Amino acid sequence: MNKIDEINTRWPSWGSRKITAKLNINFIKEKENSGLKVNRKRIKRLMGAMGIEAIYPKKNLSIPDKQHKIYPYLLRGLTISRPNQVWGIDITYIRLASGWMYLTAIIDWFARFVLAWEISDSLEKEMVINTVRKAFEINLPDILNSDQGSQMTSDDYIKTVEDKGVKVSMDGRGRAFDNIFIERLWRSVKYEEVYIKEYHTPKEAKLNLNQYFNDYNYERPHQNLNDQIPAEVYFKN
Repeated sequence: MNKIDEINTRWPSWGSRKITAKLNINFIKEKENSGLKVNRKRIKRLMGAMGIEAIYPKKNLSIPDKQHKIYPYLLRGLTISRPNQVWGIDITYIRLASGWMYLTAIIDWFARFVLAWEISDSLEKEMVINTVRKAFEINLPDILNSDQGSQMTSDDYIKTVEDKGVKVSMDGRGRAFDNIFIERLWRSVKYEEVYIKEYHTPKEAKLNLNQYFNDYNYERPHQNLNDQIPAEVYFKN
C-alpha cells in the first residue's frame, strides 16, 4: 500500500493497470529478477481500501452516493485574485509503520495557506466536517471546492457549508486538476515529510504533521507566491 501511495502521488492519473505494471517493474529490480509478480485484482482491492479510485484519472477517496445532489464546478475560467475567494478540501492516505491514517486539509487557493487539517483512521464524514468547522473559525470563503466523494456529497457536509453562506463547488468527473492546489500540497506533504519519516503511532503522525503545516504556513517561502510565505499573503489582504 505504501508503494501504491508513492506511485499514485507521483502519477495521480494512473489507474490500477499502470500501477500494477510499475510495481512489477520495481519488484523485478528490487528482487533481482526473482519472478515475483503482483496481481492486478489485489492492487485494485488495496487501492479501494486506501480510497484511491481506479476508474477515473483523478484519485478520489470515496464514491459518491448517487442519491445525493452533485454540485457544479464553479471555478472554470475564474480568476483567483484574493484570499478567501476559493478554498479547496481533499483527503489523502498517510502511511504508518504498521497501518495507515487519512488526512483531510483545507487550503486557500490564492495564498496557499492551510486553514485546517485533521487525521483519522477511517473515511467517515465526521473527519471532513470537523476540518470544515475548524477552518470556518478562522474565516469564510466565497466558494469551497471538493471532489465528489461521499463525505463531500453528504447532507451533513452540504448543510455545514451552506449554512454559512458558502457556495459548494465539486470537481468534474475524470478531471485530475480541478483541485490542483491541494493536489500539489499532497505532493509536498508526502515528499517533504511523510516519505522521509516513519510514524509509529497516530500521535506521532499528528505531532509531525502539525510541525510540518506550521512550517509550511509560517516559515516556507512559496515559489508561486514570489517567494513569499503563505501566512504573509493570507493575512495581509
